[in-house]
Amino acid sequence: MISEELKTELLDVALEAAGRAGALLRDGRPADLAVASTKTSPIDVVTEMDIAAEKLITGILGERRPEDGLLGEEGSESAGTSGVRWVIDPLDGTVNYLYGLPTWGVSIAAEYRGETVAGVVAAPMRGETYHAVLGRGAWLGGARLACRPAAPLDQALIGTGFAYVQSRRAHQADVAQRIIPLVRDVRRGGSAAIDLCDVAAGRLDGYWERGLNPWDLAAGELIAREAGALTGGRPGEPASGELAIAATPAVFASLRPLLEEAGAWHD
Repeated sequence: MISEELKTELLDVALEAAGRAGALLRDGRPADLAVASTKTSPIDVVTEMDIAAEKLITGILGERRPEDGLLGEEGSESAGTSGVRWVIDPLDGTVNYLYGLPTWGVSIAAEYRGETVAGVVAAPMRGETYHAVLGRGAWLGGARLACRPAAPLDQALIGTGFAYVQSRRAHQADVAQRIIPLVRDVRRGGSAAIDLCDVAAGRLDGYWERGLNPWDLAAGELIAREAGALTGGRPGEPASGELAIAATPAVFASLRPLLEEAGAWHD
């Protein structure tokens, strides 16, 4: 069983790493990325920043927690020996970052023996850092978060996301077309980690997406749960790459059967 002291230590490390990586990404982005003259394409700049942020994070973790395992979007992976594994997305929302939109962030989660126990999502262009520790609630800075009060589905604002692969996007559009008439409206923010935090902060009543990776989900899902949201995938299953849902309890109960019927879990 993990101690409260270790949870606190893991949170402190995650806050430091996410804060420093977020500052690197914010301050290192060219003012006009679309015309960056020293690269073959703007995508090269984004990729380099993504890799640099992950390198910074893994460097901090290696210094502070050298026995821990790692799983990072940009290829960092090691087993570790401590029972702790860090799940890292150094830049969630890369297209937003490329276009100069503010909805991108750094997501860092710590797992202990397979269970997420601490999570941080830093959104530098919003000036916001979300965090949660298992059993201690979710927070935005010093303010405790709570998901929205119960509302019927037809009054719910729901977030979602779409894959890069065209065939999958086409089916996802079909699913969204079935959901849109049943809810207040649908939003597509472009960062799964921040969408999950928006559920926690009461800015969305719910969120669903297919095709997420562990690093997209880990921190934000804990933050949403600790704010009182329900999370999961297909009926009886946890959130996964197949399907991830986070919502207020009332919206979750209505939304999951609709997504199941619409085939949101397959292409």
